[in-house]
Amino acid sequence: MRIAFYPGSFDPMTNGHIDVLEQSLALCDQLVVGIGVHPGKTPMFSFDERASMIADVVKSKFPQRSGDVSVVSFKNLVVEAAQEAGASVLVRGLRDGTDLDYEMQMAGMNRAMAPGITTVFAPAYPESRHITATLVRQIAKMGGDTTPFVPVVVQNALKARLSEA
Repeated sequence: MRIAFYPGSFDPMTNGHIDVLEQSLALCDQLVVGIGVHPGKTPMFSFDERASMIADVVKSKFPQRSGDVSVVSFKNLVVEAAQEAGASVLVRGLRDGTDLDYEMQMAGMNRAMAPGITTVFAPAYPESRHITATLVRQIAKMGGDTTPFVPVVVQNALKARLSEA
């Protein structure tokens, strides 16, 4: 059984994340989505909220594979979290050449630390290449329409979160 590990902050999950998730599912039998939890950062959504949104998106967009996707949190190095998940593949999304330069360095370092894990790059589709969770949060906080950038479950969560403030 091939297990892939797809790490990120997913704060919130965007349509770009969904593109990479879909590509990841084509590569593996089981996909572990790893949500990085860093004590120095204050996310908009808790781990549980992000995990719930990811599960909802997977159930609605990939119902036939929903049992093949799990969500975990991690605080350590990505490659260590991938090893803990039993993954042999580490999936990284690429939006542009800047991402490629950075991710190539990371892939080399990860390979040196964990030779049994292969990094695979999933290029963003043109329609989602420009989307970042940071920009989505900024647009939402300023009252803009995030509908083109996130799935409905995330759109609703953003509206609910910002109405609390």
